[in-house]
Amino acid sequence: SVQPGASGFKLAWAGGGSPGASVSRKTVTYTVVELRLAERLYGGRSASFRFTFDLDDPGGEASRDIRVGDSLVAFPVWAFASDSTPGSTVRVEFPAGYRVEVQAGKIAEPTTAPDGTIALQTAALPKPLTFFAYLVADRSASFVESTRTTTVGDTPVELTIRGWADDKPWSKRVGDLVARALPALSEAIGLDWPRDGGLIIHETVSRTTGGYAGLFDPGLGEVEVAYDAGDSVVLHESAHAWFNGTLLADRWSSEAFASYYGLAIAKGMGVKAKGDPVTPELEKARIPLNAWGAIGTETTETEDYAYAATLTVARDIAELAGPDGLRAVWANAAAGIWAYQPPADRDAAGSGVGAGAEPEAGAGPPDWRGLLDLLEANTAASYDDLWRTWIARDSDVPLLDARLATRATYETVLADAGEWQLPRPVRDAMRAWQFDQAAALLRNAGTILDQRAAIEAAAAASGLDMPDTLRTAFEATDGFASATLEARAELEAIERYDAAAASRLADPDMVEAVGLWGTTPEVDLDLARTLFAAGDLGDSAQAADSAASTWASAAEVGRGRIVSLIVLAVALLMAIVLVAFWLRGRGRGRAGPIVAAGADPYATLAPSWNPTEPVEVSDDRPRGAAPD
Repeated sequence: SVQPGASGFKLAWAGGGSPGASVSRKTVTYTVVELRLAERLYGGRSASFRFTFDLDDPGGEASRDIRVGDSLVAFPVWAFASDSTPGSTVRVEFPAGYRVEVQAGKIAEPTTAPDGTIALQTAALPKPLTFFAYLVADRSASFVESTRTTTVGDTPVELTIRGWADDKPWSKRVGDLVARALPALSEAIGLDWPRDGGLIIHETVSRTTGGYAGLFDPGLGEVEVAYDAGDSVVLHESAHAWFNGTLLADRWSSEAFASYYGLAIAKGMGVKAKGDPVTPELEKARIPLNAWGAIGTETTETEDYAYAATLTVARDIAELAGPDGLRAVWANAAAGIWAYQPPADRDAAGSGVGAGAEPEAGAGPPDWRGLLDLLEANTAASYDDLWRTWIARDSDVPLLDARLATRATYETVLADAGEWQLPRPVRDAMRAWQFDQAAALLRNAGTILDQRAAIEAAAAASGLDMPDTLRTAFEATDGFASATLEARAELEAIERYDAAAASRLADPDMVEAVGLWGTTPEVDLDLARTLFAAGDLGDSAQAADSAASTWASAAEVGRGRIVSLIVLAVALLMAIVLVAFWLRGRGRGRAGPIVAAGADPYATLAPSWNPTEPVEVSDDRPRGAAPD
């Protein structure tokens, strides 16, 4: 039997007659040829015949086994004999100028003759029917370059197709497929065209791509697609326009979603493709996908497993996230938006991000950690089990454990905070997976929130309105140092207000009332309340202290004032008495000098009815008639 599709069978020898060859049976895997000798060959005798046939290039599918052209020759090699007649050999020769590669099977390395002829030769084969090799030989070829434009969203994208001159079907097939695939991929992924320019697509052999059917160079915008690459490979490489290390950092995630989206649009492109599952055979080469090395560093078995595993992971992620969830993740990744954003419905009273505010951005392409965070931030699902099953190395598992514990604390503290924003250092520590630091900050945040509850209760009991100053300090970036001081100050201000309120004299007695003359402790207490609500805690405490001092000292001040009043009254009374005495004394002192210095007044005495003697004017005896 010979390879399927063989033709032009000829049998010749040096003897007479006309030997011949004809097909007796054809299948998809082999062709049985009947050889007719020119004459009988009797026992003990031998003869040499030359059997030749052609392996025709049937055209059609790019992945066909036989390719024959000026640029490339590829075909399977068999040995011809039977197990009962071992010892046959195989020799394959190529003209000068070809580069020959054994892509499958085992055969000696090529040797080059002085004239440039390249030969591959086996030793005697003990079991000829088990021999197989697949050879690919190419030589420098001329390329035909064509361009076309497709529109991705609103962006015109120029495609440059560089195919071999003798392989026009490749250029047409690949150009048509990429032109239709890019708009469909953009819609499925939810992102516009991610590049400034277009793409250049080269036809290659897989050897020049490191054994891969396709390679994407994001820096140059060049795609290498092997001549025999199937349509699913073309779709996969087209998806690499988005997933190439610039959107997601890790190789496994870029390959995962390039495969996923390439297959997702395949049906709409009329391409039949399913992707490779993780078979038991592939499981033998299982590795954590975080351990998957760069292109060209892994064995074929590891590469085959990793490609199949990444597709499985991508499908599992997509099932949990849903199309819209994935689009949200890619949008955030493309914009550099971190996970752990301030909740969008928070108001702008503090330093948090409110509705319409700019999100916290600046992130680079997320690695396996950032991708996990973005998935859980933008969807309602948990992906921890997937990461543990497929992604994480043994050294990564403790990080996942710490993440679970710290995220639980984070969610609790976030809920307790209510409208207050956790400060950015907490979110940054969570984003960086610095969980020890994050846990310490969250403990401090919890302490402040406990103090807030105590302050709110105390303020409510005291009839005080909470100021915004504790919230502002809580949302600051100093690790809660200012919030700790603010909480202490607010509690102290409330205590001093309460002390002042407790010292209020609801029904002051006379002495206390006298002590309160001219004071305004109620005004001071009201001022303390107003200042507290405004966050002026120092002045609030001073105003409360002033009111408390006024009430506390009212009795003492009243007694002092009463004593002072009594003293003043006595002093006034004494002053009045002294003035009275002084005035009286002054009146007496003035009568003597007036009489002595003045002349007696003239008077006409009444007639005396019984005068006894005359009265002299100078006599100082009483004048007038003597009484009867």
